Amino acid sequence: MARRGETLELAVLGLLHESPMHGYELRKQLNGVLGWSRVLSYGSLYPALKKLVRAGWIAEDLSTAPVTASRRQRIVYALTSAGEDRFTMLMSEAGPSSWEDDSFDVRFAFFGRTDMEIRLRILEGRRARLEERLERVQGQLDKTQQQMDRYATELQRHGVESVQREVRWLSELINAERGTDGAVREVREVRADGADGAETDSITRPAAPQTSD
Repeated sequence: MARRGETLELAVLGLLHESPMHGYELRKQLNGVLGWSRVLSYGSLYPALKKLVRAGWIAEDLSTAPVTASRRQRIVYALTSAGEDRFTMLMSEAGPSSWEDDSFDVRFAFFGRTDMEIRLRILEGRRARLEERLERVQGQLDKTQQQMDRYATELQRHGVESVQREVRWLSELINAERGTDGAVREVREVRADGADGAETDSITRPAAPQTSD
């Protein structure tokens, strides 16, 4: 299983690959990447940043941060060339840890910098992982629903439906990556926007499954 520290490392390197950031902005962006179920505290962020600085993967820059009488100078963090190499190496990994719950969302957020072959391996691995989970949970539901009250049964059923939605979503992404003509194409979700029927394209992930292993 991927350690959460490694997932945070990947997220920090990926965001700083886009642009340098100070700690406040970085934390805000990280909370978006890590998802609604994880709120990153400064107590977790700054030790991780210090570790990355010591490793030589990011650097602290004080020269671009103005100092005011009422506020301490903010440290701006930037990716080093060694950090770029580290990020590229991490994003090239496509083993089982890359499709587990803790790391899949972060890797997916940076799929734009990943080769198609790696993307497909991660997507297919994630789908297989969830299909195994789905089979197990459905079997448990069939055996235990007669012994549970309706609220517990509904909670389990909700978990099953959440996993089913993600499996369908992953299948759409996999088909889009392969493309009918071998080309990569985007998954498009067409949504009506108000009464005028305007349409927008987006890639949307369903809510995270609530089932447990």
